[in-house]
Amino acid sequence: MKEVVFLNGKFVSPEEARLSVLEPGLLYGWGLFETMRSYNNKIVYFAAHLARIKNSSRLVGLQFPYPQEKLKEIIRKAVKKGNFQDAYIRLTLWKKDLGTGISIVARKYKPYSPQKYKSGINVTVSPFAASENSFFARIKTTSRLLYELSYLEAKKKGFKGSIILNNRGYITEGSRSNIFFVKDDALFTPDLSCGCLAGITREVIIDLAKKYNIKVYKGNFTLGDLYAAGEVFLSNSLAGVMPVASIDNKTIGKGKCGRLTRFFIEKYSSLLK
Repeated sequence: MKEVVFLNGKFVSPEEARLSVLEPGLLYGWGLFETMRSYNNKIVYFAAHLARIKNSSRLVGLQFPYPQEKLKEIIRKAVKKGNFQDAYIRLTLWKKDLGTGISIVARKYKPYSPQKYKSGINVTVSPFAASENSFFARIKTTSRLLYELSYLEAKKKGFKGSIILNNRGYITEGSRSNIFFVKDDALFTPDLSCGCLAGITREVIIDLAKKYNIKVYKGNFTLGDLYAAGEVFLSNSLAGVMPVASIDNKTIGKGKCGRLTRFFIEKYSSLLK
């Protein structure tokens, strides 16, 4: 089975998964989502993902469709039905005329090659600015045009992703990730007030740094700070920790995975295992 789909109360084939074009969630982008990874049949930071979407649902006026334990049961069943040992999982909630729509999609996860975690990826700077004052910057909403256009522009130029700045010119996040950089053996990342999402993997990285007595600074940082950094890396729930080799063809550090980035890759991987 390539893909398992749960839609509005039942499992259906991908071909049977249909929605009304009149649903407010579709018409207005009124929805939320979480992207999760199952590793060795365990869903990574499961409780944190569900707590975030449940809290966000209150903020955007969506009724949570199931008790949390019931939702966990359905998601686990989706992974089990597909016999996916390592899975990509997408949970989506959206506004219906009456109540809340829900879909769960599970498929086999295709990880980046180990070589990519050594060489790093090349990214660009998005031409689209984010509003640091936006209410939506702090929730995982399905209204993602800014991020999707940023990612599309990056792909057109041959890059693997983009870095988004806010209206004041400070770094916020990647098109599909949070961002960190390393300087003088300390870790730096944009503060939430810059307009970035409070990523679950972001918090894991910060906690790991504190555990191992690595200084962490959150604040307003510019592209100049990234260019001058010894290391830059991105984080999200699927890729984990991904080194950045260059930004707009400007080499970062030695142009490959740095020492502290490798440390966080290894520590994060050990947490998964």
